[in-house]
Amino acid sequence: MDYDVVVIGAGNGGLTASATLARKGQKVLLLERHNIPGGCATSFCRGRFEFEVALHQLSGLGTPEKPGPLRMTLGSLGVMENLEFVEIQDLYSVYMPDGFTTCLKPDKNQTIAELKEKFPHEKEAIDNFFDLVYTYANDMIGAFIFRDPEPSRDKYPNLYRYALRNAKEVLDDYFKDPLLKTVISVYWGYLGVSTDQLSFAYLAMLLFQYIEFKPFHVKGGSQALSNAILNVFLTAGGRARFNCGAKRILVEDNQVIGVETDQGDTIETRYVVANISPMETYTNLVGKDLIPNNTLQEMNSRILSNSAFTMFIGFDCEPDELNIRESTNFLMASTDISRSLHDRMGRVDIQDELMVMSCYDISDPTFSPPGTCQINLVTLKYGDPWLTIPPGQYHEAKFRCAESMLKRTEKIFPNIRKHIEEIDIGTPLTHMRYLGHPAGAVYGFESRTKDSFFFQPGNRSPVDGLTFAGGWVGDQGFEPTLRSGVSAAKSILRQMNS
Repeated sequence: MDYDVVVIGAGNGGLTASATLARKGQKVLLLERHNIPGGCATSFCRGRFEFEVALHQLSGLGTPEKPGPLRMTLGSLGVMENLEFVEIQDLYSVYMPDGFTTCLKPDKNQTIAELKEKFPHEKEAIDNFFDLVYTYANDMIGAFIFRDPEPSRDKYPNLYRYALRNAKEVLDDYFKDPLLKTVISVYWGYLGVSTDQLSFAYLAMLLFQYIEFKPFHVKGGSQALSNAILNVFLTAGGRARFNCGAKRILVEDNQVIGVETDQGDTIETRYVVANISPMETYTNLVGKDLIPNNTLQEMNSRILSNSAFTMFIGFDCEPDELNIRESTNFLMASTDISRSLHDRMGRVDIQDELMVMSCYDISDPTFSPPGTCQINLVTLKYGDPWLTIPPGQYHEAKFRCAESMLKRTEKIFPNIRKHIEEIDIGTPLTHMRYLGHPAGAVYGFESRTKDSFFFQPGNRSPVDGLTFAGGWVGDQGFEPTLRSGVSAAKSILRQMNS
């Protein structure tokens, strides 16, 4: 059987690419090795709990009155009417070992006021910094979102001035208090790159997006979002095959001519969207001998992102009994937000790393069964050290790390251990197995300053008819990867019409 397009991988980008193409009248086949759609946007059940795998705060959605880019994207796919979104009322809380805590709100004035109250000696700097964040974000929107055909230094002075500067440099320019720098920059944990390596552009856009377009969660979890997009795709005439991946992308005279599946059948097509890593695509599916050396060299120059160590915990009580008040909580061990903290992600053991604790029940009391709640507790870890652990020592390392995370969390929320009803643990090897990503990399390639917005490789490949979607060829996170699939689909449609 032949198809206009074959999409490999039913993660965020693969789903939106499939739905976009099918709604444009294309005959599309979606292949997925897992038995459910979503990639990172999935859930799983343990006991009476359905655990959210990866979503902490959905960015870019906005409200009906002030829609963000993601709301417009999902609306164009006909998905919004099938979903209910829950607005998260806190931006995030930060907890320090000495008892310091602060909670910021998704409102510019409230956030600035809270920071000034906690750091009165930095009042003027706080105002100036947020002025820069907003000016920079608006420059980015004008130049890149609205695609100004003639961007210039005169039009966007801050865009050019800060394009190659890392977040730490800019924070050091504005602030002296290391604790204030820590509080303002904790979102670096959503990208896995410490502030001395993270482009200021990313930090500015994260703060702007979450404050202006508000953080959201999905009623029913991210699996509900994945299911809704899949349903749109199937309703539009698309076909999905689960438990069936791609074995080979067939290429002749540098043109895609088909896909061979894991089940041994050959699908004729001239267009493929790969929502998987370029390493897997070029090395195992296409064959490196068919890929130009400069493409392989560029790919090899990139650095794999970190993976994650995640605890999924269900409790037999409501959040207030555990003294959990906010949805998103960053648990810090120190004010170190630079390279040394980043380097500690390269060890197996967990001691003083940044940890993120999400409790979805705060914003959505129906997320867990009545009288219960759940948390998702995460710290970032590179996958390579976990690959060296002998199989016989794996479980000991896994439970040792889990105990360390639990002890640190207990110092802030002392009642959690006695109320645990269900618990599951995901290591970098877990992510590698379920996602199929090298070393379990959850963010694709690292987003260092040299790899920021301005230097993304784009979704086209040197093979005619092969286009990429997802965080491997663009920005990471739910919103960017969902939008990347639409971009990949539009690229395919342009190729068809050229």
